[in-house]
Amino acid sequence: MRARDKTAVSALRATLAALDNAEAVPVEEVELRGVALEQSPVGVGATEAARRELSERGVVDVVRAEAAERLEVAAQLTAPAHADRAARLRAEAAVLLRFLDGPPGTA
Repeated sequence: MRARDKTAVSALRATLAALDNAEAVPVEEVELRGVALEQSPVGVGATEAARRELSERGVVDVVRAEAAERLEVAAQLTAPAHADRAARLRAEAAVLLRFLDGPPGTA
C-alpha cells in the first residue's frame, strides 16, 4: 500500500484499533484484587490480563461493522458542507470491504 493513500491508512488504523478493543477482556472478567498495598500483585506483567483471541469470523464481523458504521454516518451527512467528509467515509468503507472481498476476480 502506498504511504500516500490517506483514506486507506485512516480506515485501517481505526479498524486495527477496533480489533484491539474487541480483544480486550471486559472488566467483569478480570479477577478483582484487594485494594490494600500488601495485597497488590508484584513483578513484571503481574497485572496483565490475557487477551481474547478473535476467530476469523469475529475479525470479519468487526471489519464489516466498521465499514457499516462509516456508510451509516456518510448517509446522515446530507448537507453540502459535509459532502467531502461523506465521500471520505464512503471511500474508507470501500477500502475495508475490499479487504474482506479480496481483489477483483479472485472470488
